[in-house]
Amino acid sequence: MEILSTPLDGVFVLKSKLFDDERGFFLEAYKESLFKEKNLCASWVQDNVSFSHKGVVRGLHFQKDPFAQIKLVRVLAGRAFDVAVDLRKGSKTFGKSYSLELSFNNGLALYIPDGFAHGFQALEDSTVLSYKCSRAYNPSSESGILWNDPGLNIEWPLRSKAICSPKDQKLLSMKEL
Repeated sequence: MEILSTPLDGVFVLKSKLFDDERGFFLEAYKESLFKEKNLCASWVQDNVSFSHKGVVRGLHFQKDPFAQIKLVRVLAGRAFDVAVDLRKGSKTFGKSYSLELSFNNGLALYIPDGFAHGFQALEDSTVLSYKCSRAYNPSSESGILWNDPGLNIEWPLRSKAICSPKDQKLLSMKEL
């Protein structure tokens, strides 16, 4: 497994080597010793799985302190456009986003530190995301940013086909937040 830097400090792409043959494939999805060696979170307290139809947008969500979460996101089936937005005031990349396609076939994962909002759009039907969290979900700490906030300038691939929950449609822009 390789841990690759991104333009946002603290956000990493994990690239797992796929071992495939006529039976299928195998990949190493997580290795505690490697995470500890890189000073990344190696203690996960909650695993979440979401199933989404093509076009569904979930996010951009985050948990406020003291319940902020580090996340490790991977696609188990289908493909997703995955996004992290830096909310750390004082950061040189405050308000900037990083996005990439995660898929079952590419074996990539995204490590998102606390202080970031996270969201994704399913690019295929039956897209399944798995994400590990460093802290348990706390409903009173839940917050988010409007997925299509023009100030963030995120180029969602299926913008015109976006399906968003009523709750997420009511989120504030980054500026309002």
